[in-house]
Amino acid sequence: MSRPHIVIADDEARFRETIAKILEHKGFVVTLVGSGDQVLELLQTINPDVILLDVRMPGLNGDAALPRILAMKPHSRVILLTGHGEQASARKAFETGAFDYLCKPCDVNILVARIHDAVNASLNGRAREKKVIEIMIPIEDYACVQASSTVKLGIEAIKIASENFISSGLIMQSGHRAVLVFEGEELAGVLTMRNLIQAIRPDYLVTSEGALLHGMRYSPMFWSGLFNMRVSALESKCVREIMNPRPPVVGCDANLMQVAQLLCEENRRRVAVEQDGRIVGVVREQELFHEISRLILSRG
Repeated sequence: MSRPHIVIADDEARFRETIAKILEHKGFVVTLVGSGDQVLELLQTINPDVILLDVRMPGLNGDAALPRILAMKPHSRVILLTGHGEQASARKAFETGAFDYLCKPCDVNILVARIHDAVNASLNGRAREKKVIEIMIPIEDYACVQASSTVKLGIEAIKIASENFISSGLIMQSGHRAVLVFEGEELAGVLTMRNLIQAIRPDYLVTSEGALLHGMRYSPMFWSGLFNMRVSALESKCVREIMNPRPPVVGCDANLMQVAQLLCEENRRRVAVEQDGRIVGVVREQELFHEISRLILSRG
């Protein structure tokens, strides 16, 4: 198998030469140019696997060169590099067809990994990937309560959702053991079974330091009756006092890796899906697992 060919277009000679040495060491063939115009000229004679394109260069800059590159070579994988990254610029690059938009300084290992991703995408083609809106649970099918609701009402909602989940057996499609919490029409948080368990613990157990716990090391055997007492105290609370914070929110056109990253980065179990400023659904760990299993098992 031939070594992947990478074109680096950047007006900073030192930068492109340094990156070239790294990529050559990683097994790539590298060609260096200093402007977008030189990339277009080069593409008349070669078909590189990946093009690293600086956004700001004299003459034809990366923003202007990108659509012309893709017009010449529609299947090219172009990774834009910039020291002045902005959301609007990244969105424009995405809509034009760039493979990625990386900000300088960028970790070398991340750059190399994304180049490999681009090469593999070129070799295998881009199979259509589902969007968030295709795997989410619609908000109409998700239990919801108001933040001002009593804990009792929240428990009833969780119980109904859980019983429906058990009886239907639709773990991947619709079953859930949490409720979304709203303040009016604004998403405010999530109420889970775990919140209820955490809420019945006395404050001195939640906030105590090692010295206090050391002093209470024999106390658990004396806690009989404390559970019922704390549950009784919980009854007077409202949902907003014990709920988890608002989950991360993604747009309905978000890709599934964005969801996976958010779940891991923020240590959450679900994300809310937004469309036109309104929450329209939820994607949980279960939906991602179902999609992972579908893709793997469908390959036989």
